[in-house]
Amino acid sequence: MRLLSPQILVPVLTALLLVPGFSQDAAQPAPPPYEKRTEHDRDGIGVFYLGREIAHVMGHQAADWLERPEREAEERTDLLIDALKFRDGEVVADIGCGSGFISRKIAKKIGSGTVYGVDIQQEMLDLLAKRMAMFRITNVKPIMGATNDPKLPPASCDTMIMVDVYHEFDQPFEMIRGMIAGLKRGGRIVFVEYRKEDPTVPIKELHKMSEAQVRKEMAVQPELEFAESIEDLPRQHIIVFRKK
Repeated sequence: MRLLSPQILVPVLTALLLVPGFSQDAAQPAPPPYEKRTEHDRDGIGVFYLGREIAHVMGHQAADWLERPEREAEERTDLLIDALKFRDGEVVADIGCGSGFISRKIAKKIGSGTVYGVDIQQEMLDLLAKRMAMFRITNVKPIMGATNDPKLPPASCDTMIMVDVYHEFDQPFEMIRGMIAGLKRGGRIVFVEYRKEDPTVPIKELHKMSEAQVRKEMAVQPELEFAESIEDLPRQHIIVFRKK
């Protein structure tokens, strides 16, 4: 087989890039269609993704719920942090960090590492900063994200975690694309979601997710592979994917 010389190959590639519809991103996966329905759950936005209705975002007005005294007993976040085996020096993004309830627990585990606290509401980031100062935690950095991009440095994170957040993303495909871009090779994306399979979990249906649905939605992201599902928590799944 005869290889093309650089003198021939470069002009050919340049010409292709000028062809309408051709780009260097041609290998990127196409997003599954979002479906809008007029009849839908009152807790949802009327937009469906791969058969699941997207839930309304919890506003900053409800931030007290994130810090409720009974949360630790209900969710056993101590077991969550232990299960994920964070390392000293790790770089972690807490996507949808809210007031920083999870961020501060991770920050203590990673020592010299950094937690990026990402949220789309400035009010939540203000609460995050206030609470980190109150607990004298200095390794949590707030980041104002967008609904389709966490705005993280490229290939910067070892772990990205979403605690009861992903089901509220109004552009889940695009947001995960942005997260993958900010993840190191071999890094992990962690979903913590209330179990939809369990009717006794006292959470609104649209704010729960089944493991099967999470895996279905990540199957359209070719860079991710399922790693494990950890069922140590009383009410939530811990579902882990890794970047190939």
